[in-house]
Amino acid sequence: MKNLSLKMDDNVFTETEKILAKIKKNRNRYINEAVEFYNHLQKRKILSKQLQKESKLVQEESMKVLLEFEKLHDED
Repeated sequence: MKNLSLKMDDNVFTETEKILAKIKKNRNRYINEAVEFYNHLQKRKILSKQLQKESKLVQEESMKVLLEFEKLHDED
């Protein structure tokens, strides 16, 4: 496990301490879980942006293929 120093805004620290007292959880565990959750959230956002970018890249070609299929269908 890595040690790190953390500077936290006073209001965030105070709110965190109040919550920790109510849920009876170790501050270190709480912060680890919060960072893990936030990492997961950020990974999803990164993936979403990547999918949007790739979708735009293939959109034009997909439309061409769709039009070709429609032409084939119309010929039947």
